[in-house]
Amino acid sequence: MKIEAAVTEHPSAPFTLDGLDLDAPRADEVLVRLVGTGVCHTDLVARDQGLPVPLPAVLGHEGAGVVEAVGDGVHHVAPGDHVVLTYDHCGTCRHCAAGRPALCAHFHARNFSGVRPDGSTPLHRGTTEVRGRFFGQSSFATHAIATSGNTVPVPTDLPLPLLGPLACGIQTGAGSVLNSLRCEAGSSIAIFGTGSVACAAVLAAVLSGCTTIITVGRNPAGLRFTAELGATHTLLTGDGAVADIRDLTGGGAEYSIDTTATPALLRHAVECLDQGGICGHLGATAPGTDVHLDMASLLFGREVRGIVEGDSLPARFIPVLVELYRQGRFPFDKLIATYPLSDINRAVAEAGRRDRPKAVVLPG
Repeated sequence: MKIEAAVTEHPSAPFTLDGLDLDAPRADEVLVRLVGTGVCHTDLVARDQGLPVPLPAVLGHEGAGVVEAVGDGVHHVAPGDHVVLTYDHCGTCRHCAAGRPALCAHFHARNFSGVRPDGSTPLHRGTTEVRGRFFGQSSFATHAIATSGNTVPVPTDLPLPLLGPLACGIQTGAGSVLNSLRCEAGSSIAIFGTGSVACAAVLAAVLSGCTTIITVGRNPAGLRFTAELGATHTLLTGDGAVADIRDLTGGGAEYSIDTTATPALLRHAVECLDQGGICGHLGATAPGTDVHLDMASLLFGREVRGIVEGDSLPARFIPVLVELYRQGRFPFDKLIATYPLSDINRAVAEAGRRDRPKAVVLPG
């Protein structure tokens, strides 16, 4: 079938809209008509080849849409169902079998190669192949082929275009607090960054009952926005932030999260911890990026934990976030600004300037 998609042709090039051919779904695949796709920092890292996804490719990995067709082996969704498209995983390795699909042994091949396990792609431009399996979906398009394993059904009475970011960025920020760190009521947390992942972490910290929620960032407007979401204190990025966090928490935060993928700020996120504190490292960086940490500080029980996709089991966690949103306890819609798919480059350019840090592009 003919579709329209935002194609990444060359490293760091702007997205360009083009007509492509999309294959019919195979036995374990799902054809989805997309109504909204979140723009994630990981898309931009891949576009700029910090993550070396072969090009040309269609990126996008926070799709939400309506099922149009399913393969013979798909039984949990049917045409007409509303779905969110999340990260892909094999479902059979020891991590997937243990309920930790974000650590799938085949995560890189399933999410960053742009092809199926057999090396094929469902997208073509005439006789030219276009990588069309980014995160098992490539959802910067009007339609996508997803897999049985990364298609999560959601209720039909909620605003479907807004639900796409639950697939990655929002579940990463929220899951880091709720699943990975398991922050207790009354605890303190320092969150470095003011983007959508950080804002989702703030919402989850409020939900968890954290009583000291400190955000650290370089953008005063972004910091003011985190305060509206529930941050109790805001600090500008700088060498004095660590001392300020220690003062505000009476010795150091119990938890911290770095969403910036900046080595210096990851170090600050560790140094601001109390003894026994835990730092979650969330940011996507280019392979080979180094960070320097004080070993003497780590010796006293401080911990750095890499977190992928909020340690979530999407088929369970995304419906939980949807229900919390329905109840008004997780208002992630406050983060979202919408753009037509044709304005995807403007959505990216405005990401650091708007009050709402999460862009969602709307096909059609």
